[in-house]
Amino acid sequence: MEKQLTIKRRRKVSLDSRKARAGYVFVAPFILGILLVYLPILLDSIWFSFNDIKPAYDENGVAYIALVPQGLKYYVFAFSDMAEGGFISNLLAGLQQLVFEVPAVIIFSLFIAVVLNGKMLGRAAFRAIFFVPVIISTGIMTSLNANDMVSGEMAGGINDGSGGGIINALEVEALFRKMAIGGELVQVVVNLVNDIYQIINYSGVQMLIFLAGLQSISESIYEACRIDGATAWETFWKVTFPMISPMILVNAVYTIIDSFTRSTNVTMSYISDKIANESQATAMYWIYFIIVIGIIALIAGVISSFIFYQRKD
Repeated sequence: MEKQLTIKRRRKVSLDSRKARAGYVFVAPFILGILLVYLPILLDSIWFSFNDIKPAYDENGVAYIALVPQGLKYYVFAFSDMAEGGFISNLLAGLQQLVFEVPAVIIFSLFIAVVLNGKMLGRAAFRAIFFVPVIISTGIMTSLNANDMVSGEMAGGINDGSGGGIINALEVEALFRKMAIGGELVQVVVNLVNDIYQIINYSGVQMLIFLAGLQSISESIYEACRIDGATAWETFWKVTFPMISPMILVNAVYTIIDSFTRSTNVTMSYISDKIANESQATAMYWIYFIIVIGIIALIAGVISSFIFYQRKD
């Protein structure tokens, strides 16, 4: 009997190890690409952030790049740039944008995924419609969309308080005054509603991830809930939400990275457009990168404490 148990355990361990090896085979091209291509570039960028890059010529008149050591000069400058419109103010503006944008994207994508997961006529067509913005918001379409938005703002059509947006701040302010709600919340609500087009554009991938999570939930669990007399509201919060909580973590990390690295991010735009010195810009990018990694680690740690993982055994 003991020999049989030992053989079964060995087979199980052997199967798990084979699966692990197969996983490493699939990710091997990605790992090799990082080690051989991206890692040298990252190391060079770190080195460049501590040096000035200047062209020079040798005795034969051949041009080469000379590095002039600057130490922590550009890092100190980045942290001391407290002026209005400087690095620190743009960084804080990017963080504020993140606080309101990420929850809005996750909540919207989860809501749409739950709706599209139900039985409805034309479900496949609706899924394609909600994913289309992800396709058209890439490449040249992004540039055209950005130019249209700038033209609209210059014409006084978007978010300028003239009533050209979906809702007017004055109307919301009057409503919130009757409800005795603080005035700062008014601008938040106005921005979220007027930016619904951008939220839809940024929610396509998250919606598909949530759909995959919803479809992995066994129908027998929902059948048991119906037999026990659970309402749809109770079923969502006690079954659906816990079961897709791992997808919430995945989407949160994805949305944070997407928000921080998007070309329209205020911090990214400031560094790429306003900083002419390449070494100074590289130092700011590395500071920005470390802050982004810290925020992702913090949020992932907080969300991980509430995640429910279904046991298969």
